[in-house]
Amino acid sequence: MGIPSRHFRFLLALAMFGAWTSPAAGQEAKSQIKSEIERLQQSLKEKPVSIPGFPDINSMVAGSLSAATEALESGKLYLSLEKLLGAEDLLQGGRLAADKAETVKSGFPAFEAEWEKASRSLKTLNDETRKKNWRSAPLAQQALAETAQGMSVPLLEGGRGFAISTKPSDGLFYVGQAQGEAAFARYASTLSLAGNSAPFPLRSFLPELQKLQQKTNAAFQPPRSVQLHDRFIALNSAIKLAEELDAQKFYAGALYQYLEATRHFAMLDAFPLDPAGQSALQTDLAAARKKFASSKQDDSLAQLFLERAESQSAHADGSAPSVDEWRSSRVILDQVLPAYFAARKPASTLRQASGKTVDITLVRWPYT
Repeated sequence: MGIPSRHFRFLLALAMFGAWTSPAAGQEAKSQIKSEIERLQQSLKEKPVSIPGFPDINSMVAGSLSAATEALESGKLYLSLEKLLGAEDLLQGGRLAADKAETVKSGFPAFEAEWEKASRSLKTLNDETRKKNWRSAPLAQQALAETAQGMSVPLLEGGRGFAISTKPSDGLFYVGQAQGEAAFARYASTLSLAGNSAPFPLRSFLPELQKLQQKTNAAFQPPRSVQLHDRFIALNSAIKLAEELDAQKFYAGALYQYLEATRHFAMLDAFPLDPAGQSALQTDLAAARKKFASSKQDDSLAQLFLERAESQSAHADGSAPSVDEWRSSRVILDQVLPAYFAARKPASTLRQASGKTVDITLVRWPYT
């Protein structure tokens, strides 16, 4: 075909990473991610997870790792990291629940001892992650690490709450998830990726989150609130997590979750795409990719969502995208990316509480 396949993949990676990484940094990070994926795959192969009531956990972890590999091989580095985060969270949650089920059968004191060990491990990992200077790193890398770190402590505390309110074994999965989130955050902070010389102007995104919550509350009306119940749960969970990250000044993570919440909100009204719409989407995706490739800004977080849209609308195995995947890809182009560029502007004035009303957000905890 002219260009050797290995050389072609290298050129494709450069085109996808654009101005955000140097060739050496990009290749080193790719090697690091590949090694981590293979480590988790080997761990799952040698010791499959067995949890009563969760028979699909091994296939779910394997699926996430396979998706991470496919994304990496096609040059979608940030999407690969996102898939890897999901796999690490799920695997460590299941592994701890399986390994310590017998240990905590004796009662809550046994669970508390395991929880204390996990808490110490979590603190060590998070303290190490906090030492990372993100100034020279891509925004997407920072956002994924901050999101994982921000979720780790609530998951840990939630695991203890479940152990108290139901039975000790019910809290193990969440404690394991917490460890997985903290481990990923630490791992992500060690990746060799160089950011662009023009970083994203991070700030609090609370004004945007307040406006989105208001729109969400107004949209939560029957029959849509019933028909799209799971979508509203995901939407409110993303807003809740974004607000928690924002409060901790994890602004990259807060922006990431705000954009994800924007996607969920837009999906409430998104229409299916006919063949003409699907063709137009592919044309628009190519134009967006070209635009980002020539950018001199750190648009890596936007690139993450663009990579997701590309992956959803063109499966690596050649299978047909689902109706929702087509819709999500269109929403990313039409709603998420504009929200990203709007977030570059200075914050608007925060809405002041009047003391006469209160917003109540109902979600299924934690972050599901």
